[in-house]
Amino acid sequence: MSESDIVLSVSGLRKVFGTQVAVDDMNFELPAGKSLAIVGESGSGKTTVARMIVGLEKPTAGTIIACGRDRSKPSRKGAERKLRGREVQIVFQDPYSSLDPRQTGADLVDEVLRVHHGGSSADRAKRVADLAALVGLDQRQMNAMPKALSGGQRQRVAIARALATDPRVLILDESVAALDVSIQAQVLNVLADIRDQQGISYVLISHDLAVVRQLTDEALVMQRGVVVERGVTSELLDNPQHPYTKLLRASVPGPGWTPQRARERAAAV
Repeated sequence: MSESDIVLSVSGLRKVFGTQVAVDDMNFELPAGKSLAIVGESGSGKTTVARMIVGLEKPTAGTIIACGRDRSKPSRKGAERKLRGREVQIVFQDPYSSLDPRQTGADLVDEVLRVHHGGSSADRAKRVADLAALVGLDQRQMNAMPKALSGGQRQRVAIARALATDPRVLILDESVAALDVSIQAQVLNVLADIRDQQGISYVLISHDLAVVRQLTDEALVMQRGVVVERGVTSELLDNPQHPYTKLLRASVPGPGWTPQRARERAAAV
């Protein structure tokens, strides 16, 4: 695989908050059009990795190469921030707080288009309509305020807004965790369709192994800031090798599931 096929490369990434090591020696490469999961419980360091990739946190050490450019440090100049935004975007977990309650979905997406691409209002309106169709929203829904939309519809607006920059990498930070199961499935199907149509690459930050299985090609498992296991998603989930991965796998609820049975199952595998 050539360097041009890699849209995101992380090497030796480390983040320390005071005396707490949040991320230590993180390494991975993400090919164009592929999806990578970073899995772990709360406090494992996975969201800190996402925040460093998009420039919301500065790494203590290590390098981040996105679309061939060194993004190891947050961009200071406006032009560089815009360019970084056109390379990598993020969709956060909570659709209830990630959208401006004073703007309609159409206005939110139009604002991003105006800042990053310019163009006439008519051209932007057409692009807003195209993005709405891509995420499965109609004109009435796009013209509504966020409070009038369901959680799934709000998250679709957030995805459309992120896609408005035409990013090559989209980070999904627990982006379906706040949704009920049926809406979650709908949003995941939308994301899978978008990847097939546009060739975008995903980094999925999640603790939900069912979501990870549905959307990603490879997975990393983090525990206390360190990657303890990695591999092809289906193989890693079906045949985990590290005790922590086994515990995560055993903790997935199913028929007859109880915390005690999960612990016993993890100890037995």
